Amino acid sequence: MKLATVMLDSADPGKLAEFYRVATRWEVTYSDDDFVMLGDGGPIQLGFQRVEGYEGPGWPDDRKHVHLDFTVQDVAKAVENLLGIGATKPDFQPGDGNWTVLADPEGHLFCISAES
Repeated sequence: MKLATVMLDSADPGKLAEFYRVATRWEVTYSDDDFVMLGDGGPIQLGFQRVEGYEGPGWPDDRKHVHLDFTVQDVAKAVENLLGIGATKPDFQPGDGNWTVLADPEGHLFCISAES
């Protein structure tokens, strides 16, 4: 068994996919009114599916089901860029500075940490 896609529920999959397309520089590999897929030619894609009435999780909150982790060369620069395209930075930041927790425009959490 191989992981092929990570799907995120979304109120507006096109808009959310555009946020991640800009953030990751991945390309749209499939798109319709209810689904958008992004990929970079590798084995895993990131997908977005429309869910009527979707509301993102709070933070910190037990409703958080999954989050994405990304590594970058320069955490401060990446955080600045991501905030500039619509991410938000919650006040609660665990991890003693080892990573930065952000939320995408629909409230899905993701973390940014330095490449090792």
